[in-house]
This record gives sequence, C-alpha cells and structure tokens, in this order.
Amino acid sequence: MSAWVLPDQFADVLPSEARHIEDLRRALLDTARLHGYELVIAPLLEHLDSLLTGTGEALDLQTFKLVDQLSGRSLGLRADTTPQVARIDAHLLNRAGVTRLCYCGPAARTRIDRPHGTREPLQLGAELYGHAGLEADLEIIELATASLRAAGVAHVALDLGDVRLVDALLADSELEPARVARLHAALAAKDVATLKQESRSLGEPVREGLLALTRLYGDAAVLDEALRVLPVSPGLAKAVADLRWLAQHLSEVSVSFDLADLRGYAYYTGMRFSLFGAATPAQTPVELVRGGRYDEVGAVFGRRRPAAGFSLDLKELVAIVPQPALQRAIRAPWGSAPALRAAIADLRAQGQTVLCVLPGHEHEVDEFDCDRELTECAGRWVLQPRAA
Repeated sequence: MSAWVLPDQFADVLPSEARHIEDLRRALLDTARLHGYELVIAPLLEHLDSLLTGTGEALDLQTFKLVDQLSGRSLGLRADTTPQVARIDAHLLNRAGVTRLCYCGPAARTRIDRPHGTREPLQLGAELYGHAGLEADLEIIELATASLRAAGVAHVALDLGDVRLVDALLADSELEPARVARLHAALAAKDVATLKQESRSLGEPVREGLLALTRLYGDAAVLDEALRVLPVSPGLAKAVADLRWLAQHLSEVSVSFDLADLRGYAYYTGMRFSLFGAATPAQTPVELVRGGRYDEVGAVFGRRRPAAGFSLDLKELVAIVPQPALQRAIRAPWGSAPALRAAIADLRAQGQTVLCVLPGHEHEVDEFDCDRELTECAGRWVLQPRAA
C-alpha cells in the first residue's frame, strides 16, 4: 500500500471545499455570536478518565486511545466536544447564571455513525447552561435553524421526540442498564421483533406502550394518539405537553414527531430534535443537526446544571449547500519596481486580494476570479477590467 493512502473515512480537504467550509464556519459562528453565544476552544486530546466519564461513557467505542509519552497516562482523541464544553462550564467558568457557549473544531471517531460519513467531522455546536425551562429548548432549536438558514439551507424540517416518554413507561420496571439500552436501541431502529423479545417479561401495559411508540410518528396528531394509547402518568403528560408547546412556538419551520427516535439516549434527559435540510426543493432532505436537553452532562464535573444544545458536522453541511462563486481578485505582474510593489501593498491594505503572476505561469487557472488586473499606464499602476 502506498504511504500516502489515508485511512478509510479520512480525507484531505482541497482548496475549493476548504474555502467553502471556512465561509460556513465564519457564518455559523457569527450567527451564534449574534444570539449571545461565546466561543470556546477545547483541546483535541484529554486524559481518558476525564473524556469518558459521565455521559462521555457512551463514546468509549468511538474514541481513539493512546498513551501520553510525558506522563504515561491514557489519553483520548475527542469524538464529541459536548462533554468538554460541559467541563469548561462547570470547572473553568463556574458561573452562577445562564451561560451560552459555542465551539467549532475537529473530532475523530473510530467508526462512522451513518453511511458515507467521515471519521473526522468538523463539529460545530452551541450549548446553553443554567436554565431548565422550555425557553432554553426553544432558543437552541431556533439557533440551530438560524444556523442552517445562514449556511444557505432554504428548506428545513424539524423532527421532535422526548426520552421521558420511555422513562415514564419503564419507571417501575427496575431493569438493569444493559437491558434498558437494548430497549432504547430497538425503539430507535423500530425493531419490533427485538422489542417484543426484550419486553416479554414486562407488564402488558408497558409492553404494549413500547410497541405503540414505534408507530407514533408524524404530525401533531401523534401527540394526541400518545395520550390515548400510552399508560397515563405525570411524566408522560409533561413530556407531551412540552413537545406540544415547542411545536406551537416554532411557526417558521415544518415540525414532525418521532416518539421512538432515541438516538443518543445516553446524553438526553428530555427533548431531543433533529433538523433535516435541503438547499433546493429537488434535493432529498438529509439530517444535518442533532440536539436536545441533557441536564446530566455536567454532573460528573461537580455541577448538575440544566443544559440544552446541538451540534452539526460542517463537512456534511458543505456537501449539500451550493458552492459560492469564486472570490473576486486582482491579477498583477510580478516585479521588483518600487511603484509596483507599493501599488500591490496599497490594494492589499484595502482588503483586496492580489495574485502576483510568477514568470512563466501567466496562463494558469486560479482558485480566484481575477476580474481585474493591475497594469502600467503612463508610468502609473492602475486597475483595469480583465478580459474574459
């Protein structure tokens, strides 16, 4: 095998795509800033016992592990930034009130979590700590939606669910964690056969409720159906009422419900959502954003703070958003004459992109749209429109 062949699901990012990703990164971080979110940058490596504690345990199989040559301790290459931001909120900032944080950086995963995915996502996200009310859930969904709009995703659809529905069904069952995990996985996959097998020893109301969840997806009528077919409990009523409230306050996006979708259940303690988007009506919508409420995420760091947030992969986003036009630029000859060098420096000081054509490369294609050129006219260097 050639030495330059990269591992599966890792790839170099070439100029056009890299420029597009950077444009999106700036647009989305600016959108978060306009909503009052402060940027943090977490390290790519952490001690493994810090990285994989609490909700981070769910990332164990996704995490690359290595040994620190300085201390001999095990390190992990982050697979997800959310636990790190929770640590920053709990340990470093330690604020009493609401804290809004955003981030953007690479992560690495031992395996892909969806077909045609990457094991090196460029993860961007936002977290809101310190408010347990629905107002925080609504703000996070609205920021996620605004982020996709800022990226040029014109057609956005929201899918809502809530892990508390299953928690309410299993509240009195006293199941071991491994079995609960299997039930969650079967629900998320709508695997009725496995669900029947794993719930066979449970009471009939619980078993029938779990099976009913696999059919509860669609528009707002799903919420009424849930109240009709699921065993009545305060937890169920609260979860359904919260989902209904959120849907009523999200008038600018299409809303649907999937009450069995529990992907990422190890994180979530309440509402969870996915945003699907397409840049044009002809495109098939794809899942671009995942988020929700995860109030336990900071508990292991000593602060059980209410928390809600979302994340997305800029590499997935760039694949569906139309590539922007090439950046306009000025083409200039290479030369050492003081007047020419001064003219080039002055244009760059004004924020103009100037490409100096090196000798012998006058006809090469650029990554820029050189629509103007610097030419000498009567002893002065002036800008002229460049012939197509």
